[in-house]
Amino acid sequence: MVKKYIIAIDLGGTNLKCALLDGQLKIKAKSYFSTKSFDNRLKLIQGLADSVGNFIVSQGLKRSVILGVGIGVPGPVDTLAGVVHFLPNVPGWKEVALKKILERKTKLPVFVDNDAKLMTLAEHQVGAAKKSKNVLCLTLGTGVGGGLIINNVLYRGADNAAGEIGHLPLNEKGPLCGCGARGCLETYIGNNRILKNARKIFGSKITLEKVSALARQFNPKAVAFWSQVGKELGLALSGIVNLLNLDAIVIGGGVSGAGKVLLESVRRTILLRAMPGQARRVKVIPAKLGIDAGIIGAGYLVRERLS
Repeated sequence: MVKKYIIAIDLGGTNLKCALLDGQLKIKAKSYFSTKSFDNRLKLIQGLADSVGNFIVSQGLKRSVILGVGIGVPGPVDTLAGVVHFLPNVPGWKEVALKKILERKTKLPVFVDNDAKLMTLAEHQVGAAKKSKNVLCLTLGTGVGGGLIINNVLYRGADNAAGEIGHLPLNEKGPLCGCGARGCLETYIGNNRILKNARKIFGSKITLEKVSALARQFNPKAVAFWSQVGKELGLALSGIVNLLNLDAIVIGGGVSGAGKVLLESVRRTILLRAMPGQARRVKVIPAKLGIDAGIIGAGYLVRERLS
C-alpha cells in the first residue's frame, strides 16, 4: 500500500512553520522561516509554494502521494473559497485568493483556514481539550487568535469569523490595532505590546522568552510582569466565560511560554470577576501540542475536506 502524506503550513505574523505529515498526522519533517524575511505578499506566497516543493524533493516523494496542502493564516478567511480577507499583522493582504494561487503553483489540492481555528481543532481532537465539550482555545503571539468548540463541534459563525477574541474592543480610545480599530484586546496582550512594556522594566535587550524564563525562576519583577498580563487577559475572558459557560479555556502560542505564573493569574481573575457558577466550572489549561498545534490542525483540515 502506497503511503500518503499531507503538507501542513502555519503562517503566523512572526514565523512560518511547515511540516510533512503522514497518514496518521504524525510529523515526518519540519522547516521554519521568519515571515518578515519575505519582503511582500507575492514573495511570501512563492515561499509557501517553494516549501511544498522542497518537501517533495528532499523526501524523494512523488506528487501523487501528497493528499493536499493545509494552511492556517492569522486572519479572517472564506475557508470554502480559500480567500484570505486580510491579515491584521502581515501587511499587503486583502481579498487574496490563496487557495487558487497555490493550487496553480503546486498542482495540489489546497485548503485554507484561520490559524486559531486549526489550533482549536487539533487541541480538541488530540490535545488538552480532548475531553471537553465547550472550549475556547487562545493562541497568544503577534496577534491574539481564538477558536470555539460548542457541543464538540468547531463553531465557525455565519461567515467563518467566529472566535476573533483578539479584536474584542476594550477601550474606544485605546492603541490602534492592526485590524484598523482601537483598543482591541490584542493591542494590550499581543507580543509587540508586551515586549514594549517588558523593555521598559528589564531593558532594551530583553526578550519575552527571557522574561518567561525569569518568571519560572521566581524572579519577583518577572512574576509581577506576567501576573499583570494574566490579569488583563483574565478580565476579557471573564465576560466570555459568563456568556458561554465554558468547560475549558486552552491557552497556547508564544506568549503562553510564561507558563504557570500567567495561567494562575488568569484563573484568579476569572474567579474574582466572572459569575460564580461559570467561574467554578471553567478550567484554564495550557495547550498540549505547543508550536505544532497549528500544523496538526492544518492536517486535520485536509483530512476533513477530503473525507
